[in-house]
Amino acid sequence: MLIALRTDLPSWLWPRAAYIHVPFCAHKCGYCDFASVAGFDHLADRYLSALEREMGMTLGQPAVVDTIFVGGGTPTRLDPDQLERLMAKIAHWFPLTKGGEWTVEANPGTLDVAKVELLVQAGVNRVSLGAQSFRPALLAALERNHAPEEVERAVELVRGRFPRWSLDLIFGIPGSTLADCEADVAAALALGPSHLSCYGLVYEKGTNLWKQWQAGQVVPVDEETERAMYETVIDRLALSGLSMYEISNYARPGHESRHNLVYWANDAYFGVGLGAASYVDGVRSVNTRDLAAYLRRIEAGEPATGPTERLDAEARARETAMLMLRRTVLGIDRNDYELRTGYSLDGLLGPALARFVDQGLLEDDGQRLRFSREGRFLADRVLCELV
Repeated sequence: MLIALRTDLPSWLWPRAAYIHVPFCAHKCGYCDFASVAGFDHLADRYLSALEREMGMTLGQPAVVDTIFVGGGTPTRLDPDQLERLMAKIAHWFPLTKGGEWTVEANPGTLDVAKVELLVQAGVNRVSLGAQSFRPALLAALERNHAPEEVERAVELVRGRFPRWSLDLIFGIPGSTLADCEADVAAALALGPSHLSCYGLVYEKGTNLWKQWQAGQVVPVDEETERAMYETVIDRLALSGLSMYEISNYARPGHESRHNLVYWANDAYFGVGLGAASYVDGVRSVNTRDLAAYLRRIEAGEPATGPTERLDAEARARETAMLMLRRTVLGIDRNDYELRTGYSLDGLLGPALARFVDQGLLEDDGQRLRFSREGRFLADRVLCELV
């Protein structure tokens, strides 16, 4: 479906961000619920052709954006020629504004000097490395196929070549202890990242890890220990100058993920590729997660989207509050919220917010609401009630 490009709409209606999905992986990790596939590398060239066609079908003409995020899957699983081809097509269809942010996700085991140089030359200025853990036993529990030393090697490749780079960590892995979490955080900090994403493990329904849990083959970390892990992450990173700016993300000043801030502001964004989501002019759509169906439909000149949704004004305002509240520093500014949604924050959500303030889960200075320290540990409860 061709989108009529708009320049007269604000960022919460018209996208200034683009997400491009590359689904190919060497192995499907046990906890992964993303639209990723293993064993289909032979379809990579065909997939890149489909991506380019989808961009053209959707946009009609290039759309200038402030942020680009290439995720997966494992984008750096592509060979150098394929990766160069992908970067060129993205640069054509989504020209980046001066000073914009272009992120590419990378598995530590798939980076080499040639690919790093290729990304630099293309204009990529931020790399996100999926470390997840530095403990071999915990990597095995997650079914990750890289070794801890490969993370260090990948960091050496990107450090000095990209002005910004990030590491991902997961805590609460089956069999892990608080000492494991402390060791992982220490190992990550020793590499000197300016950004860390640290997630508590989620047992996503349908994944191998979820099936193992249901069969009693793995035992989740107990709630008390997981809370202690989260507290360790928050405090240890803060001491090292990495401040929490979202409930799972930490950065030095000026190194926050600008692309992810788009999502947490409930701003609009383009999405291209297998399983990619878009939010354009108030309409949400998600592409099929079936690779064969995606290729077949795009090659036939048909959109690959599944069901679409246009939230009514109140539902969108509630969703915006929920997403904004994830931002632990910015939180929800009342004036900005009303400008974006047309709703008074207190008029729409006042009783619920007041109750959470009374319970000590939210802080309210009269202009802005944020999670309290205790509220960060119970964020899911608060966010679910707001929606």
